[in-house]
Amino acid sequence: MRRTKEDAAKTRQSVIDAALRLFSTRGYSGTTFRAIAEEAGCSRGPIYWHFANKQELFEEILAYSQRPLEALVVSDLDLNDPIATARSFADEWLGLLISDHYFRQSFEIFLNKTEFTEDMASTIERERALTQSLVANFKKLVVAYREGSGSTTFATPADVAAVSMYAYLMGLTQSWLFNPDILDLATHKASVVARLEEMLKAV
Repeated sequence: MRRTKEDAAKTRQSVIDAALRLFSTRGYSGTTFRAIAEEAGCSRGPIYWHFANKQELFEEILAYSQRPLEALVVSDLDLNDPIATARSFADEWLGLLISDHYFRQSFEIFLNKTEFTEDMASTIERERALTQSLVANFKKLVVAYREGSGSTTFATPADVAAVSMYAYLMGLTQSWLFNPDILDLATHKASVVARLEEMLKAV
């Protein structure tokens, strides 16, 4: 029977869903194409049809968390209202973490389930570039806030404030993914965002 595009798309998604589950429980090194095929209920052939190797499939899994963050990076920054812009950024980040299963599980795999071996070179470089872009955006917001405040004296360098904002969101994300019971993130999201605003205003 000839496979339709719809059949192929369903198979591809079932492979991705199976890989998400296995990378989450076994990590990258402990997951094989054979195991993914068994989890997805298919042979390895359809997997190789869609993905040349495990690294390519892994990159597709990570894209579920990286693409939304990359989209936030390239979105227009309203430097006329840096506080509202920072608040909106953090609110969207946390909202994805709370409500988007693919974003959340992809992020968890990268932060808590990945062994950074030699074949992870392209993944690491992409993450470094994303990190630099996020920090650069935070710095733009810090600088814009300071320029609009009328004050010329700030004890905390803008670079430090920007890295602190990034580290705060990433640290909270990693800790919460590792153990969601440490904080009811949905309930306390506004407080988390408010703390980020304090870092933006750091003097």
